[in-house]
Amino acid sequence: MNRFEYADSRLLPNEIYIRRDVSICIYDGDIKTNFESGELVLTSHRFLWGRPGDISRGHTCLSLSLRHIVFFEEEIPGPFSFGRSKKVVIHLSEAPIDKMPGPLDNSVCNYIKFSFKEGLDPNFHTHLSDAITRRIWEFTPIVPLEHPDSNTKNSRDINKPPPQIKTRTGIIGIERSLQEQQKATDESISMAFQDLKKLMEVAKDMVSISKTISAKIRERQGDITEDETEVGGMITLTDVYCRVNRARGLELLSPEDLLNASRQLASLGLPIVLRVFDSGVMVLQSRSHDDNVIVDVIADLIKERGSLTAEELAQSEGISVLLARERLLVTEKRGKACRDDTIEALRFYPNLFLEKND
Repeated sequence: MNRFEYADSRLLPNEIYIRRDVSICIYDGDIKTNFESGELVLTSHRFLWGRPGDISRGHTCLSLSLRHIVFFEEEIPGPFSFGRSKKVVIHLSEAPIDKMPGPLDNSVCNYIKFSFKEGLDPNFHTHLSDAITRRIWEFTPIVPLEHPDSNTKNSRDINKPPPQIKTRTGIIGIERSLQEQQKATDESISMAFQDLKKLMEVAKDMVSISKTISAKIRERQGDITEDETEVGGMITLTDVYCRVNRARGLELLSPEDLLNASRQLASLGLPIVLRVFDSGVMVLQSRSHDDNVIVDVIADLIKERGSLTAEELAQSEGISVLLARERLLVTEKRGKACRDDTIEALRFYPNLFLEKND
């Protein structure tokens, strides 16, 4: 197999087409390769083997020069080879030093076999023998095609190095494959250790930065700036969770622990208690919080502006939209506001019915 070369499947100048056979498998000695069910073309100068349709499309294929053939013969079938495909054994000379790249660089076998699954045409021997006898390649050597420097697909396919295809081998081949894998693994490990050294150098800088950040977080534990307080002695439980964990730094508190602790505030007689609105929103509020005072403030603000949405109230009072909506709903529940629920927004107006009754 190391006599085969990758080549252009198109006929070259001075090259003459002789015959074509299909469903041909290639053996490297007695070892079957994965070059199966392909097309075999015999010309005046060489054999061309390709996958079905590759040769007609001008794709890269395998090429075996006829000058390498010493002699050929049909394999004599054994006593238990009934029904097997016919094979032709091609005995080859040593591979030249200047050989072009091919599927194998080295082979211990000095012969190959062509297996004809669909039967061997009797004219195959005649055509091949005639081509070898004529030795046309000695008188009219083929001239390689010059591919212009273009961006066409064919040029890319021809100039692109073909992939290496492994053959099916026996125990020796398996041992060689294992040795190659071990060598590749050793090289990968060496490169990995080199990358690890670079990573450790970067990690030193990252550790230094993380220590600086941790120190600053510890310095700020428990400190909450003035802009982190809610107006009106009320704050949503989600905001509490975020701010507590921001103050704790790396020792974070889980949502379950915060909720369970908040539920114990009332029984412990602490100045802060947990409150759950009708909508399910949970907040922490001070015991001194009075809904009546908040409702009166919101009602006066609605009357002053004519109407309010949760977004407008949040912007005016500096609180979250969620908390602003709950305050408007409480005001509505106390009869101090009426709603207008439209596609645009939920807007609250003064309760004129209450004023008329007064």
